Amino acid sequence: MLHAMIMAGGGGTRFWPRSRDHLPKQFLTFSGNRTLLQETVDRISAQVPPERTWVITGAKHVDLTREQLPNVPPDQIVGEPFRRDTAACIGLGAALIAQNDPAATMIVMPADHHIEPEREFQRAIHAAEQFAIDYPGALLTFGIPPTEPATGYGYIQRGTVLGERQSVSIAQAKAFKEKPDLEVARQFVEAGDFYWNSGIFVWKTAAILSELRRLKPAMYAAIERITEAWNGATRDEVFRREYDSIEKKSIDYAVMQDAEQVLVMHAPFHWDDVGSWLALERRNPQDAQGNTLQGSHVGIDTQNCVVVSDGDGVVTTIGVNNLIIIKSGSSVLVADRKDEGRVKEIVEQLQKLGWNHHL
Repeated sequence: MLHAMIMAGGGGTRFWPRSRDHLPKQFLTFSGNRTLLQETVDRISAQVPPERTWVITGAKHVDLTREQLPNVPPDQIVGEPFRRDTAACIGLGAALIAQNDPAATMIVMPADHHIEPEREFQRAIHAAEQFAIDYPGALLTFGIPPTEPATGYGYIQRGTVLGERQSVSIAQAKAFKEKPDLEVARQFVEAGDFYWNSGIFVWKTAAILSELRRLKPAMYAAIERITEAWNGATRDEVFRREYDSIEKKSIDYAVMQDAEQVLVMHAPFHWDDVGSWLALERRNPQDAQGNTLQGSHVGIDTQNCVVVSDGDGVVTTIGVNNLIIIKSGSSVLVADRKDEGRVKEIVEQLQKLGWNHHL
């Protein structure tokens, strides 16, 4: 059967000051009235019921996650005692699912993506589930056809096309490329055989656990000890001790780049990694001057800005363009839009200063 595992443990630092340590971006709404986490569960609910849905989040956010996802069984909302990046998170999720269903197929989804239309996503997941049966030892990932030479995404080079299901094609993954500079990104797009790396995966739990055991035996052994203790009285103690020992490693570096068989599926849906404030432009309409506005704003000679104001406050602007201006509580961010990716540096500076009340 198909199970879903949602990764909801990120800090969302590039969405500071709205995304905070106690309320990261996956628990926020950016359009409509559903949070990013809720939208993620909604998207898969037609194919995976709550009883086969797992969410891995931070320990401090377990109660909030349960509040936002009341239909997901509480025991399937797992709080990591430490952040250990996506390899440990995915390995733990796969092991817990395999305990209940050793023959399971699982889809792994980050909690901060925007995908539409949902029917195309569902068609792709149905195809991926079939491919996982056809290639039970393979690791499947979704590739997004690039629309621009983006430097903020990793890329996957497509190899030989192997087949098609539900009008969705699958190919061998030839190479993984990390976030490139602009010129290299242009070359990737012009080559025509590169995808953006979506970070959405489908595979048999046995396949990912086998590769994890082969490539990261220490990590696998720690996860195995955690799952062995999961239903016993020492679960929390073992979880903290063993998880603390695991290295921080992304699934791409730990497994995908060196796995024996990686397949890339052509995603037929529109995908947006809601990674920074400029994502609001892609999810919301602009005014006549090209501004994306949320909350109260009065502007004179203001063009191509993203302006967000919460609460009772108002943001006013005169003679500015190409800025990101965010007011959230007592904190304000003003940045050139070309520096959107550097917002996390502000968070790092606040941490160094010890200004934790702003984090």
